[in-house]
Amino acid sequence: MFTRTATSILNEALAISPAVLLSGARQVGKSTLCLSKDRQYRVFDDLSEREAALNDNIGYIASLPKPITLDEIQKVPEVLEGIKIDIDKKRINGTFLLTGSANVLDMKKTKDTLAGRIIEILMWPLSQKELNNKHEENIIDLLFSKGIDGISTTDTPYEMILEAILNGGYPEIQRIKSVRGKALWFNSYISTYVERDIRDVGELRDISAFIKFFNIIAPRSCSLLNKSDLASDSTISEPTVNNYLSMLEMIYQISLLRAYSSNVSKRFIKSPKLFMTDSGVFTHLLGITSIEEIHESNHKGDIFETFVYTELIKHISYSMMQPAIYHYRTDDKKEIDFILEKGDKIIAIEVKASHTVKKEDFKHIADFQSKAKQNILGLVLYSGEHILPFGDETSKRYALPLSIFF
Repeated sequence: MFTRTATSILNEALAISPAVLLSGARQVGKSTLCLSKDRQYRVFDDLSEREAALNDNIGYIASLPKPITLDEIQKVPEVLEGIKIDIDKKRINGTFLLTGSANVLDMKKTKDTLAGRIIEILMWPLSQKELNNKHEENIIDLLFSKGIDGISTTDTPYEMILEAILNGGYPEIQRIKSVRGKALWFNSYISTYVERDIRDVGELRDISAFIKFFNIIAPRSCSLLNKSDLASDSTISEPTVNNYLSMLEMIYQISLLRAYSSNVSKRFIKSPKLFMTDSGVFTHLLGITSIEEIHESNHKGDIFETFVYTELIKHISYSMMQPAIYHYRTDDKKEIDFILEKGDKIIAIEVKASHTVKKEDFKHIADFQSKAKQNILGLVLYSGEHILPFGDETSKRYALPLSIFF
C-alpha cells in the first residue's frame, strides 16, 4: 500500500471542519484511504443504503452512527441536505467524511448546500513521488520557496520514466506486469467506471456516442479546445459537446487548462487547452503499449507534455503554495506550455521529449521574461540527467531533468 500525500491533508481537514469531501476519479484510492480511518462506513454502491437515503435523507443521516464515512456520495447527492441539517443542529468537526468519484459540489442539485460547512480535497492518481516513497516532497512548494536551489535530480533511468508514462498513476495498474493485462484493465476502467460515473452526473441518452467522443478527444490532449471541430468530427451538436466535456471534467477524466493573460500583451489566445488527466489512459487510447511505440508516435511530444501536466496538477493540489496554472499562447505563435503564478512569483515551463536542450528552446520563455515586470523563473523539462543553466544576468533559465518528479 502506498502512502498518500493526501493523508496528512485529510487529517487536518477533519480536525477543523464538520464535513470533508474527498473527491477524485474512480480507482485513485479514496476508499482505501478512508477505510484506514477508525470510523463507521457506508457505501452508496449498496442498493439498500441508497434506497434508504433517497426515501428520507434527513432521517437517514440522523440515524447514522457518528463519525461516519459515506462513500460514493455522487449517487445520492440528496443526502447533502440531511448532512447540512445534522451539522447545523450539532456542529462537531470530523463528523462526516464523504467521497465522490464525481465533483458532487458542482452538481446543480447540490451547489452551495454545504457552503461554510465542508472542505473539499481533490485526490489524484498516484504521483511519481508517492510511487517512490517520497510522498512528502512537493516540487511546487520547493520551486516557489527556494527556486532552483530546492530541486535535486534522481538517478531514474530514462526507460523507467517511459514505463511510468505508460502506466500512469492508477494504483491497480501498478500491480499488473503484462501488456495484455494492462490493456484489459484500461478497457475495463473506461467501459465500467467512466460509463458508470457519467450516468451518475448527467443525462446520457447515447452511450455509444459518448464513448466515440471520448476516443476522439484523446488524441487532442495538449491541443487548444475547438468545440466546433469536435462537434464535426464526432457528428454531434455543439451543445452536446459542451455537455460531454462538462461531465468528463466532473469525473476527473479531462482537464481544461485556462489561457494566461496579463498586461504584457493584448494578443493572447484565450481558448483553453484540453488535457487527459492520466498518461496511462492517454497512451492506451492512442493504442501505445510499449516504449518503442512512444518513440515512433507522432504524439510523442504530447505524451510527455500530458505526463508533466498530470504531475504538476498533483503537486499543485497538495501544495502549500497552491499557485494557479495556465498555458501561454499569443496570436503570433509564441507558446509556453505552462505558467505557474502565485502572487508576484511566476514560473514558466516548457516540456521537451529530447535528451538535449538548446538555447533556442528557451526563446519564448526569454521573450516572456523580457516583457514582464516580475522576475520569472524559466524552466525547460527534458529527458537528460543534469540541471543546466541557460540564463543571463537579468533572467534565470534552467534545463531540468524529468527525473525531478521521481
